[in-house]
Amino acid sequence: MTGVARSYRPVLRDQPFLLPPDMREWLPEDHLVWLVLEIVEQLDRSPLHARHLNTGCGRAAYDPDMLLALLIYAYCLGVRSSRQIEQRCVTDVAFRVVCAQDGPDHTTIARFRADHQDAFAALFTQVLQVAAAAGLARFGTVAIDGTKIAANASRDANRQHDWLSREVNAILTQAQRVDAAEDVEQTERPGNGPRLPAGLGDRSGRAARLAAALAEVQAQQRAQQQAEQQREATAAARLERAQAGASVIGRIPHGPHRLAEAQAHLAREVALQQAKLDRRAAVIASGRRPVGRPPVPVEQHPHVIRARRAVEAALAQPAACEPSPVTQTTLVANTSDPQSRLMPTRCGFVQGYNAQVAVTADQVIVAVQLGQSPNDFAAFVPMMHAAQAAADQLHERTDDPRHVIGTVLADAGYASDANLAEPGPDRLIALGKSRDQARAARTAPTTGPPPPDATPRQAMDHRLRTAEGAQRYKRRGATVEPGIGNLKKLLDRFSRRGLDAAASELHLAATAFNILKIHRAMPVG
Repeated sequence: MTGVARSYRPVLRDQPFLLPPDMREWLPEDHLVWLVLEIVEQLDRSPLHARHLNTGCGRAAYDPDMLLALLIYAYCLGVRSSRQIEQRCVTDVAFRVVCAQDGPDHTTIARFRADHQDAFAALFTQVLQVAAAAGLARFGTVAIDGTKIAANASRDANRQHDWLSREVNAILTQAQRVDAAEDVEQTERPGNGPRLPAGLGDRSGRAARLAAALAEVQAQQRAQQQAEQQREATAAARLERAQAGASVIGRIPHGPHRLAEAQAHLAREVALQQAKLDRRAAVIASGRRPVGRPPVPVEQHPHVIRARRAVEAALAQPAACEPSPVTQTTLVANTSDPQSRLMPTRCGFVQGYNAQVAVTADQVIVAVQLGQSPNDFAAFVPMMHAAQAAADQLHERTDDPRHVIGTVLADAGYASDANLAEPGPDRLIALGKSRDQARAARTAPTTGPPPPDATPRQAMDHRLRTAEGAQRYKRRGATVEPGIGNLKKLLDRFSRRGLDAAASELHLAATAFNILKIHRAMPVG
């Protein structure tokens, strides 16, 4: 049978408008944009409207509810640039639905995001309550982890204290010369009127950023000096305890007291072993039979050998015994975003911030925090308490047993005596690498509760080697790492600068993340 020739589908770009007049028919009912609009209607938006009284003369302002929904939907798609959002309001049907075909310009979008940055944390909490009402947020296990997110700054824009001081002084000197010249001109020609100050004419804000960067370096210097003073006080206290014959736990710190403490420790170990030998000799001299194996000679005891090696190491490296000076060359600040930091990652260094994320067993983000330290251990207690507060708040509203924290999981980056002993919910914190921990659980398993006299680290090591502890900790990676990976699909680089601004953007991205979880959990059809 001979087929009938068919023409192509017609391409009629001059076809009159055929879209339904009701925008609710433009997209399917299960589209994400409808959920975003519905959730925004449930939120408390009064803080947003408080800044937009819409009184007086001039053109009417954009509805804050619409701008909020536009921002949230854009972040759900990983679109963070205000210019890209403006363009999407022209080319994307869902964006045109959100703004009702009255798209705002990029300046309005950026200004709205900046003006309401303090409200995004509260909006994140409210969306979390919506997720809980939808049956999500199972707190049986909560995993905490950190990830480095790039700032809106160049890694090459880091400058040291001397360079920043020269630039700031040069700007101030130039400003003084301009002010003096304008004063003379104003005196000679009083009719010209005052001119715009030089600082207000600098649209880029370079002078302000340089001054902020210099202040950051000076703050880092003060913090480093305080830390050095604290280390010196701690080392002096250790030396005093060691010279008094008391036991001092931990590695001997480098510094001026290293040799003295090593010698005091050696003298203590020698005295302890010699005392054992003297007691045995006294028993033999009294005609009694000693009990147990005879002590080894003093110079052969492993504690004495180790202490003598510490003394030899201190003598061999006299430079390590000197206090480490606070040098300005090691401290830098970024002239684009002075509050960002150079962070080490597996793929090198990144100029950014350390984002902390707490994720539930069903991968709902319940708490976020942004910090400037590349280390994680100081963030554990605040994140644990934030997760606990979120669980308590949700449980108070829902009375659902799933909204009660069971166990908090964290990797070895959070392992410290303070984090292990801090009051709060039950926790499992790794003390080493995952493969070493799994090997220890297989080769040296334990059962039952830890010994009553165990230290926090010994108790945690015991729990991690039990079958239940090892099995529960294995869920850490599968809980938090996919959550962080999906969050960074929405926010792999901050658009705004400054710690507070970036933190508000992190809350906005976490809000979008949870809305996506709600949308995926909705029944189909």
